[in-house]
Amino acid sequence: MAQRNAQKQETDAREAAAAALDIIGSMVGKEALGVTSLEPTEEGWLVGVEVLEHARLPRTSDILGLYEVEIDLDGGVISYRRARRYLRATTGDEQRGTAP
Repeated sequence: MAQRNAQKQETDAREAAAAALDIIGSMVGKEALGVTSLEPTEEGWLVGVEVLEHARLPRTSDILGLYEVEIDLDGGVISYRRARRYLRATTGDEQRGTAP
């Protein structure tokens, strides 16, 4: 039993997503809206988090950011970066540049 408790607990997908939401909210200081992607890596997880960068009226003109967060197998953050910014009304890949 002691050997089982001494083994490293690996972070599951739900824990990785929660850790990514938490770290982006605290590091960036902006509202994390939700997880947009989640994929396993050799080191742990790569999580995409959508963030409200700048609120505008109407809401369709809000500026959102997509952040990529690397979470290790222990649930710790390896790194994060903003991958792109876009208008809320953007529905796909038609706008790959940065928002105004």
